[in-house]
Amino acid sequence: MKVERNAFGRQRESFEAELEIKNVAEDFEAIFIRAPSIESVGPDVEVLATYHDKIVAARQGHYLCSAFHPELTDDHRLTEYFVKMVKS
Repeated sequence: MKVERNAFGRQRESFEAELEIKNVAEDFEAIFIRAPSIESVGPDVEVLATYHDKIVAARQGHYLCSAFHPELTDDHRLTEYFVKMVKS
């Protein structure tokens, strides 16, 4: 996986956006702060979400990553998804 730092800008360009996250939500309100983006992935990586054609969430086996901060919202669906991953 190759990542670009601050892909959407620096601190002052922080923003919120509604995302569709595969197997999680069709309407997840994501908070991006100095957000990176995933520029490329290998064959074993499942892309879970994109924003403006940039990958912002992905999973590989028992690893889960996001370019946004799900812990800053009251929406716990991505956290619940992660807990289910850990249990399995």
